[in-house]
Amino acid sequence: MKKTNITRIMTVAMAITMAVSALTGCGQMQMATTAPASNNKADYAAEAPMTEAAASDEVYEGYADYEADAYYETEPYEEAAADEEYDMYMGSDVAAASEAYSSSNSGRNYAKSNDLNMNGSYLGGIYDYDSKYEEPYNTEEYSELDEQGFKSVKSHPLSTFAADVDTASYSNFRRLVMDGYRLRDLPEGSVRIEEMLNYFDYDYEGPKGNEPFGVNTELSLCPWNPDAMLMSIGLKTEDIDFTDTPDSNLVFLVDVSGSMSDDDKLPLLQEAFCMLVDELSEKDRVSIVTYANGVDTVLAGEKGSNGMRIKRAINNLFASGGTNGGKGIQTAYKLAEKNFIKGGNNRIILATDGDLNIGLTSVEELEDLISEKKESGVYLSVLGFGTGNIKDNRMETLADKGNGNYAYIDSLKEAKKVMVDELSANMLTVCKDVKLQVEFNPEYVKGYRLVGYANRAMKDKDFNDDKKDGGEIGAGHEVTVLYELLLNDEDSVLTFGSVDTENLRYADNYRRTERKYSDLDEEILTLSVRYKRPSEDKSSLLTYPVTFDAYTYSPSDDFLFQSAVAEVGLVASDSLFAEEADIDDAKDILSSIRLNDEYKQEFYKLISDL
Repeated sequence: MKKTNITRIMTVAMAITMAVSALTGCGQMQMATTAPASNNKADYAAEAPMTEAAASDEVYEGYADYEADAYYETEPYEEAAADEEYDMYMGSDVAAASEAYSSSNSGRNYAKSNDLNMNGSYLGGIYDYDSKYEEPYNTEEYSELDEQGFKSVKSHPLSTFAADVDTASYSNFRRLVMDGYRLRDLPEGSVRIEEMLNYFDYDYEGPKGNEPFGVNTELSLCPWNPDAMLMSIGLKTEDIDFTDTPDSNLVFLVDVSGSMSDDDKLPLLQEAFCMLVDELSEKDRVSIVTYANGVDTVLAGEKGSNGMRIKRAINNLFASGGTNGGKGIQTAYKLAEKNFIKGGNNRIILATDGDLNIGLTSVEELEDLISEKKESGVYLSVLGFGTGNIKDNRMETLADKGNGNYAYIDSLKEAKKVMVDELSANMLTVCKDVKLQVEFNPEYVKGYRLVGYANRAMKDKDFNDDKKDGGEIGAGHEVTVLYELLLNDEDSVLTFGSVDTENLRYADNYRRTERKYSDLDEEILTLSVRYKRPSEDKSSLLTYPVTFDAYTYSPSDDFLFQSAVAEVGLVASDSLFAEEADIDDAKDILSSIRLNDEYKQEFYKLISDL
């Protein structure tokens, strides 16, 4: 029997049982009509003493059940005839049901009885709600991505975009695959290739001298596009141990609404924050703000060395109520400003499953508030938890507006990675408003495509405009960028259309009609990077010419791993430019290289099961 029909029959049985209970006076229960404003267990007990069972009933009253089943695709009915038969018996056509049931062996005698009239209101009425039954569904939201295609160098000599060090898309991708999603069924917009690339560590060289970045480049064949070369550009900032970082003023802004009760939400969040607390010291300050129906300040400016007190406050939280996220964010900023440490790391860490549905009247107002507050030196990072209600689009935007980063926590292992192993990178910004601009030499490159970074694209003119936001990079962060390059043939005729060559490094190459040697002839492209120090508003500019020395016929393991990740991302995102990208090809690449850490090994195992 189909799962859907079993569910319907069980629903009918429950309805009859409830009706009998009502007639006999059995099964009655009283429910609390109000919920306390606080989400602190101790405060809750003091405000409204009640039994543990009653408290549990109140906490979960009225909230949707976000079970994992909501993620699995509901199978279509295999036999329409079976559904028509079911609907006929269940009262959607009472006359037909009466006739069909009376003609059956089991129903022939029953239909003769006057106790229950099949044409009356009883049987026809008790199943009216059945047609309104809906399978569980999830309310996850992702931004639509405007994928970038190939561009001609002669008409678009520059490629400009903001840096991105978010990693949420990969850990969310891992969760979806482990939950049973097939690649073709992944939510549209959930796969961002740049975040998949930036999730992993590579053997990049760090900065030299007083520069904030080390720049690494490599050029080789593109595995999925036989007509293109693949250019890898990697930036790395200096590693800093968190104990050597400036004093931190951290505000934990925790969503304790009813939907956060699942094990992969608030309980996981509590363990994650306790890991972070273990890394703090006396020089750090911690505040905790929670929001549900209302907003509660649990701790204010507690010393980081008082770890037990902070952990106790975290572990006393429980989930109940609505989601007044707007008011929570406002309160968190006030508290961060009150405990502001000049020259320190002042940051709000928002932990939520997504929705912010009470308070400020629009998302735009919330974004404007965050954009305004970041100018004061208080940054906002976002941690996403759980399944079924993730508002990925909103959380990514809030982190971008708040000069922070966005990570998705799906396990204790991921919590340790974000909150311990990469704490300095995720919590200490060393360069803000980072923008990248690549100028291609038309002598050698006729076309290019930036892989990923679809929602980070910028206008070329905004690169030099310090009022336009870029991305933030933390201590020890790595930024990886891949380009597909279409190179000119040796005998290509250099004829170009109208292009504004003002301020272009390779301007002369747009004007000549025959090949002549130039000092720039060894350069394939030039990478320009603009950035600001965290305490400054004026940007600095660095330029890095890239020559054919970057080319190799035998690419490094890092390059091959990046190409495999990108290939999986192209397939998973159903890219229009996937060309010959194939999961089996990515598996072959990964099986041929040394996977030198547990996360790369995990990725190989993850796609091996696809």
